[in-house]
Amino acid sequence: MSESETQEQQQKPKREGDFDDFNLIAKKSKIEKVNENEEEAARAQIMHKQIDFVEIEADAAEDKGSRHTMEDASVVLVDASSDSPPNLRCAHFAIYDGHGGRLAAEYAQKRLHANVISAGLPRELLDVKAAKKAILDGFRKTDESLLQESVSGGWQDGATAVCIWILGRTVFVANIGDAKAVVARSSIVDGSNNHLDELSSLKAIVVTREHKAIYPQERARIQKSGGTVSSNGRLQGRLEVSRAFGDRQFKKFGVVATPDIHSFEVTERDHFIILGCDGLWGVFGPSDAVEFVQKLLKEGLSVTAVSRRLVREAVLERRCKDNCTAIVIIFGHK
Repeated sequence: MSESETQEQQQKPKREGDFDDFNLIAKKSKIEKVNENEEEAARAQIMHKQIDFVEIEADAAEDKGSRHTMEDASVVLVDASSDSPPNLRCAHFAIYDGHGGRLAAEYAQKRLHANVISAGLPRELLDVKAAKKAILDGFRKTDESLLQESVSGGWQDGATAVCIWILGRTVFVANIGDAKAVVARSSIVDGSNNHLDELSSLKAIVVTREHKAIYPQERARIQKSGGTVSSNGRLQGRLEVSRAFGDRQFKKFGVVATPDIHSFEVTERDHFIILGCDGLWGVFGPSDAVEFVQKLLKEGLSVTAVSRRLVREAVLERRCKDNCTAIVIIFGHK
């Protein structure tokens, strides 16, 4: 065997080993690439989920009714993205119904949303449990600071509240007192672009729970705190609601600002939401209000016109004596 052949035999196994190593590296690289692509696809899917949201139109209207002063306050933030977690579009709507003055309602109007955000709404993927905890903490923090403010300011106002946060396609409803939120929901899913033209009626779904001293669960809590519910159904004979912001003089008798919180996913069956103070619901039943709003939307009126007509109907036609505030939130489905 020649010297060159000997060298080739000696080198051949090494070259084959080199190719084996190269194939192994190439195979490993291919697997890593596939895994990387899968991770990117998963991240893209997560991001799509984060930014998927329902289209919203909304506006508020108010009237002081027969009262001398207006003690309601409202919030309409169709896009509160600057105050919300990244990658998660947030909308916020609220009505605060003051009693004994307007100061508590205005305080909550200015502070609650910021307190809920700072309490820690989910930062990326929507965590329903975390969101509800943030809302609960935001209510508590707002009431605590409001009470401190009322002591230093020497005022004793209170305010009920109905609030909505829409994160992506998830709606969170929180309320204290007797303000209500009503969802207009169809019983069937329709393939048309304008469901309101196709459906003869929508169901009115009340998604809040009233807190009044006369109700058994609230009465028991009040009595446990040392308070009483008089024959007129009022706490200490004076306050009808059992949960509210402020009301400093009634806190020791069981008045709390702990909200009931409910959440649901918006589907094509959900058409709009009506938020209203007790003045609105004193002259409108939930189904009645949904039918009234649906009729106006069928006529092509804007959400601004609809909310104004709803309040005008309540005050001028149905003789609402109380302050009256309503927010109409319309969902757009592609």
